[in-house]
Amino acid sequence: MYDLVVIGSGPGGYIASIRAAQLGMNVACVERYPTFGGTCLNVGCIPSKALLESSERFSEAQTHFTDHGIEIDEVSLNLEKMLSRKDEVVSSLVQGIEYLFGKNDVEGIHGWGTIIDENTVEVTDDDGETTTLETERILIATGSKPIALPGVEFDKEFIVDSTAALEFEEVPDHLVVIGAGVIGLELGSVWGRLGADVTVLEYLPEVFGGRMDSDVAKLAQRVFKRQGIEFVMEAEVTAASVDDGVVTTTYKHDGEEKTIESDRLLVGIGRYPFTENLGLDNIGLQTNERGFIEVDEHFQTDIDGVYAIGDVIPGPMLAHLAEHEGVVCVERMNGIAGHVNYDAVPDVVYTHPEIASVGKTEAELQEAGIDYKVGQFPFKANGRARALNDTDGFTKILAHAETDQILGAHIIGIRAGDMIAELAVACEFESSAEDVARSSHAHPTLAEIVKEAALDVDDRKLNL
Repeated sequence: MYDLVVIGSGPGGYIASIRAAQLGMNVACVERYPTFGGTCLNVGCIPSKALLESSERFSEAQTHFTDHGIEIDEVSLNLEKMLSRKDEVVSSLVQGIEYLFGKNDVEGIHGWGTIIDENTVEVTDDDGETTTLETERILIATGSKPIALPGVEFDKEFIVDSTAALEFEEVPDHLVVIGAGVIGLELGSVWGRLGADVTVLEYLPEVFGGRMDSDVAKLAQRVFKRQGIEFVMEAEVTAASVDDGVVTTTYKHDGEEKTIESDRLLVGIGRYPFTENLGLDNIGLQTNERGFIEVDEHFQTDIDGVYAIGDVIPGPMLAHLAEHEGVVCVERMNGIAGHVNYDAVPDVVYTHPEIASVGKTEAELQEAGIDYKVGQFPFKANGRARALNDTDGFTKILAHAETDQILGAHIIGIRAGDMIAELAVACEFESSAEDVARSSHAHPTLAEIVKEAALDVDDRKLNL
């Protein structure tokens, strides 16, 4: 008898398993794939970031090394080696999870987990053999899958999702991307840097679809255009077909039906919760109209002893949020107080420049009728950014007009994903902009941009 069976070994599932074991629980973690780590480590966050890093270095060598006095006669691409490096990064991390499971006495089990009842999970391996796990509690952490678009059928070669787009054996001459969100722009950036012409078809009028601060989104689109990515905004894709290796995508734009041809078509319009064939019906657990499992503040579902975290529950689909929820969930099972402050969870896009945010946007504050102040500071006025020869972007801080509490922060610029951590901590502690402004920041660093933006909330920036 287990104290807890976790279904899914992505960031939420494996971290929850380890924390539960640390608290003395007897834990099994079930994973349907041959390796642990879920989508994030195997075919999502990690491999995409490995390719983003490699492609960025390739682009930098082609276009900007001469700015630093580095003369290279010719830069060539070895795509096979680049993809191999990506696979090595993934392999090392998934092996690390196996090590962590062993270290913490978590039993990792490979196979398809099906909930039979509130205290039973049946696992079916690739050979069809079944194992029955008896447990006090069940935690569903099965993550999400790419959303398909009606009229656009995946063939995993020419019309692909994000997983297949990590494995192209050659650089497409022309890549069409449906969706100007995180997935589309990150993978579009990878193949654009490596030599593909990239066209993005987006249904909404703005990149990121309102997920990011509007000023950030507008600057991001301008920078991406400068990098060679073409955008067709307010385009409704209705169909796609393949003929002799040529993909024809049909879409409506400006009241007309149009077509565009490409070598590959990437559908990157988002993800949906993965709950199929988990046995939810066996315990009477219903999903909502969007397919999510509803939970209470303890992450428990309507069924006593059955919990859920991560992409299968409502909220942002972020790996680090799933980890956080997993820890809080199992700690509450053990009587430890904990919470998730969703206004202090950072969000990062790993394009170049990076884009990061935490808390509320201006649009959200305006809709809520909250009076606020704005502080902003550009990368171009920062010494470290100039030394790095990377000055696109700015940091914006939104603070309450009366209390000065930081309500939101938004950064576009080099290493924004690292810089946002300071402001996420500030939001968690309900810090004021004055707190950040009066904290010493090392010189010369990019972090000084955060300090200056905090100073600017009170209209007293020093270096501009």
